[in-house]
Amino acid sequence: MDNPIKVGISSCLLGNKVRYDGQHKLNRYLRDQLGNYVEWLPVCPEVECGLPTPRESMHLEGSMDEPHLVTTKTEIDHTDKMQSWIKQKIADLATEDLCGFVFKTKSPSSGMRGITVFKGKGKPLGTGPGLFASAFMKAFPHIPVEDEGRLNDNGLRENFIEHLFVMHRWRNFMQSGKGYKDFIDFHTRHKYILMAHSNKHLKLMGKLVAEGKRKKPEILMHEYMLLLMEAMKLKATVNKNTNVLQHLMGYFKEHLTSDEKAELSGVIKEYHQELVPLIVPIVLIQHYVRKYDQEYLRDQYYLFPHPRELKLRNHV
Repeated sequence: MDNPIKVGISSCLLGNKVRYDGQHKLNRYLRDQLGNYVEWLPVCPEVECGLPTPRESMHLEGSMDEPHLVTTKTEIDHTDKMQSWIKQKIADLATEDLCGFVFKTKSPSSGMRGITVFKGKGKPLGTGPGLFASAFMKAFPHIPVEDEGRLNDNGLRENFIEHLFVMHRWRNFMQSGKGYKDFIDFHTRHKYILMAHSNKHLKLMGKLVAEGKRKKPEILMHEYMLLLMEAMKLKATVNKNTNVLQHLMGYFKEHLTSDEKAELSGVIKEYHQELVPLIVPIVLIQHYVRKYDQEYLRDQYYLFPHPRELKLRNHV
């Protein structure tokens, strides 16, 4: 892609020593592998709002609706300082054209979920997002977000990164100024990615595209984007992928020899039984796409949704 995929990230995950204890939480996969394909925009709410490093640890307390950011020992309330910074930061980020954000797990400012809010000293009231993460997700509800802890799960990691690339392609299409024909092409090339995430959404989007000329372009694009982002939030599962693989196999029913059919069918079955990773049937289908010059499948992003070097489909 000509322009970079810009993704926000908690600064400590890139190895920057901005934590309350003066240390970092370097995530080597994010920095050294995914970092080859995205442009990271590091953010540290505590440092950027004016707090020193190192500093006293903080937690959230008060109410679930409006928690305060308070130091754990001296009980200094930094909420106003943080909220003032958040307001300006959100305005700045709105100009960055971000395609996603990776937050720091368990951070009272940057945690996406599960951050304990205390009613008083040592009395948990409930859990929710950190102050900055909460404001970001409210301001940008359609941008894919994840916390780095959940990215240790292979399926969630693949889902999130695939979402980033889909968002980037959508942004590129919208900024290109291309017309209805190219919009149909975008939808067509993403057909099997969408099927792997939500067949329900694929059908709704297909209907929207078919009736698109009856709508004003700005309304059509907005409605399509909402469905696209909703679909991509749903995890692609083994059963959903198996369904897609069987659909793809159908394109070769007039070409494959009996041995080739048996081989492909067997590999798909082994994937469904979780004996081999998804990359195995994908590579075989890619081979048949080239061998039999299957033009329609050659353009399907499902067969190459992200760089192979990320090895996202290599896990069982």
